[in-house]
Amino acid sequence: MQKSMTGFGKAETEIAGKKFCVEVRSLNSKQLDLSIRMPQAYRSMENDIRAVVSKALVRGKVEVSLSVTTTATETLAHIDNATFKAYVEQIDSALTEADITASHDTVVQLAMKMPNVIQSEVTDASDEEQGAVMAAVEAAVAKIDEFRKQEGAILIADLLRRVDLIEQMRNEIIPFEAARTEAVRQRIREGIEKLGVEVDNNRLEQEMIFYIEKLDITEEKVRLENHCKYFREVANNEEQAGRKLGFIAQEMGREINTTGSKANQHDIQKLVVKMKDELEKIKEQVLNIL
Repeated sequence: MQKSMTGFGKAETEIAGKKFCVEVRSLNSKQLDLSIRMPQAYRSMENDIRAVVSKALVRGKVEVSLSVTTTATETLAHIDNATFKAYVEQIDSALTEADITASHDTVVQLAMKMPNVIQSEVTDASDEEQGAVMAAVEAAVAKIDEFRKQEGAILIADLLRRVDLIEQMRNEIIPFEAARTEAVRQRIREGIEKLGVEVDNNRLEQEMIFYIEKLDITEEKVRLENHCKYFREVANNEEQAGRKLGFIAQEMGREINTTGSKANQHDIQKLVVKMKDELEKIKEQVLNIL
């Protein structure tokens, strides 16, 4: 089953008076580009989180966010009374010397914003907290992985539908080929008649055969059909096939372009343009496949 590289997963857990929320987002990328945002107290867990996410998601621009909310009434932050008092006295003194009048509330607000007045004690996460965080990470990763599977199924269905359209248009070229060959012969003969010169008909016929062979698109049609078949096989049977599907799409483009350059007939050219349009949409969508 193919997966999209785009997805979102979220999980929450609560333990020891703390609520942990993990969110995982991903977009398409050539490689795994993983960034993790978390409180300083949980930084020691970064390598473990990276290992879990990398193994499950493999590729994409992935962002993991851990937020921690305390549900208890107590807090690790506290006001340093001595520092606060010193700032209040200094602010009062500075305002008096500058002959500026300010309310008591204003002085308090200024003092509270000064460095080191509010201090927070950072402690390492306990084993119990670390277990809760990893459980939330694994749950969030499982959800984004399921999201990617669902999105991948939609993308593959769309890609295969467009491959079918390309193959259908390839088959629509066939009726125009015989008429195109006869039209080329007619144009050559009319050109010679206008010149009013005598030619060896046998030699002329040989030269026209050589010229028409150069315009023959049978090989291109056969290779395009094989590429379409291979695209389906890879999409249905291989995992993490995004890159390979991209390479196959490039090969399909080569055959379509060569068909267009050899076409020399407006009905075939129109079908080539339509095939190119579908192929461009395939190339855009393939970039999102893991």
